[in-house]
Amino acid sequence: MTITGIITAIVIGAIIGALGRLVVPGRQSIPIWLTIVVGIVAAFIGTFIASTFGVAETKGIDWIELALQIGVAAVGVIITVALYGRRGVR
Repeated sequence: MTITGIITAIVIGAIIGALGRLVVPGRQSIPIWLTIVVGIVAAFIGTFIASTFGVAETKGIDWIELALQIGVAAVGVIITVALYGRRGVR
């Protein structure tokens, strides 16, 4: 992976993490850096799932892949909030 690929993954991960966080109702008490990490991981997992089902490469915008990434990010945010909240750090 090139430096451009890493920067792109961080930017896309931040966007995916933010969208995943918006999908989850209520207030999430996790730091923004953790949201970005969740988003980056969700982007990779969502792309893997889309590739598995053969919908990762389509003409135009990959809406199905994007929806999968946001869905995975939302689940990741829910899990992260639950685990981070147990630490008692706010």
